[in-house]
Amino acid sequence: MRYKRVKRLLAGISAALMLAGCLAGGMTASAAENGFVTSYLTGKQVPESIGRKRPIAVMLNNIYDALPQSGITNAAVVYEAPVEGGITRLMGIFEDYQDVERIGSVRSSREYYVYFAREFDAFYLHFGQAWYALELLWRDDTLNLSGLEDAGFGEGDLVYYRSDDFPAPHNVFTNYEMIQDGIEFRGYSTDYSDSYQGHYRFAEDGARVTLDNGQDAGVVSPGYDYNDAYFVYDAATGKYTRYQFGDVQIDKLTGSALTYDNILIQYCSWGPQVDSDTYLDIDVLTGGSGKYITNGKAIDVTWRKEGATREDPFAEGNFSPTRYYDADGNEITLNQGKTWVCIVLDTESGNVRISPDMDAFNSGE
Repeated sequence: MRYKRVKRLLAGISAALMLAGCLAGGMTASAAENGFVTSYLTGKQVPESIGRKRPIAVMLNNIYDALPQSGITNAAVVYEAPVEGGITRLMGIFEDYQDVERIGSVRSSREYYVYFAREFDAFYLHFGQAWYALELLWRDDTLNLSGLEDAGFGEGDLVYYRSDDFPAPHNVFTNYEMIQDGIEFRGYSTDYSDSYQGHYRFAEDGARVTLDNGQDAGVVSPGYDYNDAYFVYDAATGKYTRYQFGDVQIDKLTGSALTYDNILIQYCSWGPQVDSDTYLDIDVLTGGSGKYITNGKAIDVTWRKEGATREDPFAEGNFSPTRYYDADGNEITLNQGKTWVCIVLDTESGNVRISPDMDAFNSGE
């Protein structure tokens, strides 16, 4: 095991030195770009070794006692959705995490997060799961790395470990090398599937989505009661800073605030899970309405998944990417950069607030 980790480390160092040597030797910018591709997650140019390898989708704890999360700033896309008791849980999607010391803390799965992970052709990392998600998790075509099955503690702490700076159950973490060991153990391919064509439509290099006719959106709240989350726009950087529990949300490893270029709010119908008084059955398949926020503006959108159906939970269309459309029926274009997706129960849509600035937000506008 240790030999394999050293071998991967040496290979990465060798590739980096080769690229640095070429640049130092006078390689032109256009030639250097030959080793780069457009990221499926951010729309930015990234090394092919990052942008064409399957990402990871990690379930992240988001209750107060588990904060701050580690490594979350490296997640190019973050999903936030309600779970039991009104709390929210996050799922971060990472392609560039090779140098992250640790990622977590890692928590358990719910069925709707599995659909989100599969939309990105991602390895899905979780520590436990709701019982009703098991059949979906253990399908041959779900790239499952479970912490409570044979890719977790049952195989010598292969993918996850417990830290001593958080109390259980908020102390489960992972890292790049352990994840690669789990992928190898499972026999999964690290390359995107041949049929995968990306999730979002991004602006071209140098272009900027402005939503000129949109609503002013200096402060955006998805209306979650438990963590009182909101985002504040900074016109100087063109990014939204994330706040929750009355303070800015940071990454424990860097101490830096979490910032995002795009926010998507996705309203979903829901009900209680069958045979359960606890778990939520959130419909992330059959479409609905929502909001797209970027560059200080917000517009109404609709969302849908081609070929998806609630009648068959394993229908091929259920795993296709969710697409978002403007009022004219055109698929929206995101600004290049990171995206935060808020899943909001449709019955709670009235709690969503979009204000022109902080003064208006604080006064209830």
